[in-house]
Amino acid sequence: MPMRADLSAALRAALPVMLGYVTIGIPCGVMAAEVGLGPAAAFLLSSTFYSGAGQFMMASLALAGTPIASMIASVALVSTRQLLYSAALSPYLASAPRPLATLFAATVTDESFGVNLDRFAADEAWGPERATAVNLMSMLSWAFANALGAAVGPALAIPTTVMSFAMTSIFVCLLVSRSWTFVTAVVVSVSVASVLLLKALGAGSVSVLVGALAGIAAGLACGSFEREGRGSRR
Repeated sequence: MPMRADLSAALRAALPVMLGYVTIGIPCGVMAAEVGLGPAAAFLLSSTFYSGAGQFMMASLALAGTPIASMIASVALVSTRQLLYSAALSPYLASAPRPLATLFAATVTDESFGVNLDRFAADEAWGPERATAVNLMSMLSWAFANALGAAVGPALAIPTTVMSFAMTSIFVCLLVSRSWTFVTAVVVSVSVASVLLLKALGAGSVSVLVGALAGIAAGLACGSFEREGRGSRR
C-alpha cells in the first residue's frame, strides 16, 4: 500500500513534465534520425545520456559537422548546471540507501529537479522513493518520445521555433504552479534579467548558466537578509 501511494503521488507530480517531454521528445527524436539514429538507439541514448538540452545540442552540432572534441566540450559546459542541482538536493538524500541515491542522481533533469525540490521543501511525506519515481517516469516518457520521433523521422516537419517554445513552456508551467515568495520573485527576476543581458552581449549558451548562478546568489542573499531581520525582531 505505501508503494502504491508513493507511485500515485509521484505520477501526479511528474505528469506535467511527462506531457511536456512528449512534445519536445518527438522533435528531438526526429533530429536524432537525421544524424542516423534509429528508434532503439534513440531510446538507449535518451535513457542513459538523459539530457534534453545535451541531445538537441549533439544533434545540431553533428549536423553542422562539428568535431567530436568540440561537441564534448560544448555539451559538458551546458551540463555543468547539474552541479547546482546536486548541491541543492543532497541534504534530502543524505539518509537514502546508496543504490537509491545513485539512481536518483543519475536521473535528475532540469524539470524533475524543480518538481522534487519544491516537494521536498513543502511536503513532509516526500522522500527519496517518490523523488526517484518522478525522475524515472519523466525519463521513460522522454525516451519513448525520442524513439517515436526517430521512428517517424523527417516525415514530421516541426519548425525549430515550435520546439524551442515547447521546451520553454515546461519551465513556465513549473514556475507558475509553485508557491511564490519574495525570494522566489527575486531569483526569477535576477535570472531572467541576467540571461537577457548576457544574450544581448553575445554570451551564447553560457548566459543560461551564469544567469542561473546570479539568480541563486540573489536568492541566497535575500534569504539571509530575511533570516537576519526575523532574528533582530526577536
